[in-house]
Amino acid sequence: MNEKRLEGPGPLHREDGALSACGWATQLELAYDRTRIKAPGWRIKEWDYYLVNDGAYAVALTLGDLGYLGLVSASVIDFAQAAYKTTSVITPFPLGRFRLPSTSREGVSSFENGRVSFRFEAGNGERRLHARFAQFDGDDDLVFDAVLSDEPEDTMVIATPWAEDPLAFYYNQKIVAMRARGSFKKGLLVHGFAPDDSFGLLDWGRGVWTRDNTWFWGVAQGWQDGRGGARPGSHCFGLNLGYGFGDTSAASENMAFVDGVCHKLHRVDFGVPEKPAAANARKVADRYDLLAPWHVTDDEGRLDVTFTPLLDRADCINALVVRTDQHQVFGAFDGTVVLDDGTPFRIAGLQGSAEVVHNVY
Repeated sequence: MNEKRLEGPGPLHREDGALSACGWATQLELAYDRTRIKAPGWRIKEWDYYLVNDGAYAVALTLGDLGYLGLVSASVIDFAQAAYKTTSVITPFPLGRFRLPSTSREGVSSFENGRVSFRFEAGNGERRLHARFAQFDGDDDLVFDAVLSDEPEDTMVIATPWAEDPLAFYYNQKIVAMRARGSFKKGLLVHGFAPDDSFGLLDWGRGVWTRDNTWFWGVAQGWQDGRGGARPGSHCFGLNLGYGFGDTSAASENMAFVDGVCHKLHRVDFGVPEKPAAANARKVADRYDLLAPWHVTDDEGRLDVTFTPLLDRADCINALVVRTDQHQVFGAFDGTVVLDDGTPFRIAGLQGSAEVVHNVY
């Protein structure tokens, strides 16, 4: 593996608008500053995505200022019933008016209108999440509150360019396997997230994208003992895998985390089964058999896992110049990850998701 590690402190962008460096890190070594971006404001994408889960339910919240549009979205996933509900509010041309923070370490991300109120507050070693969504599921409102703590020592950070566009970039941090406590209420359903078996993650991203992209992202978190068991109180394990977005020749975003410590992986392939007519498919679901098992591997013989799908959380948006075809598949990972010291770490029934997304912005 020959990947470049980011070193800081320093600005993410040079004065001419190009990235000052490309590569990976375990913290936000380079400082994001929206005013240094030379691309037009309608091309800038900024988002915070949180997910909290235990073995029964997951709640996902997205707050995104995507230039052309603002996206405020919530999902509730019911693992026992293999069911989900996603509801979104879309606002036209926010162009930075969401004022999302320039760092994930501290600050407030918020949005409020007559129907929905989101507030994500980071600081003092905790992340406090609050969401209220009127008529989230028919006449049922959604109310969600959670606190994420025990942030891991290492996170996934990547700074990625696009070879065909010097102003395009992707600066992303994934914080996986924080401890979570809280609850949600949807209509008559009330569910609590207890900190001994509940986990939270953050996908924090800032960037300028090219117009047409397809990406793959997988993430999982939970208790694992390293020998193929999943006993609470053993090892807090996280997995972040991804590719397809930008020029990743300097570094990939592939990492495993054991008790908050990163183990860096190289190139991966999700091994998503293709359908017979895949070559002519225009939609993600027409190309891939998303609910068949995926065989996820890497190019160094360190990753060999099977992802067994449970449900496909499909979400498609077609809003004039913006189209997104998203399939976030929830399920379980089983297999082996070889750690940096050569130790095989077996995972079994590790709850997570793997997605294929095609976006045209």
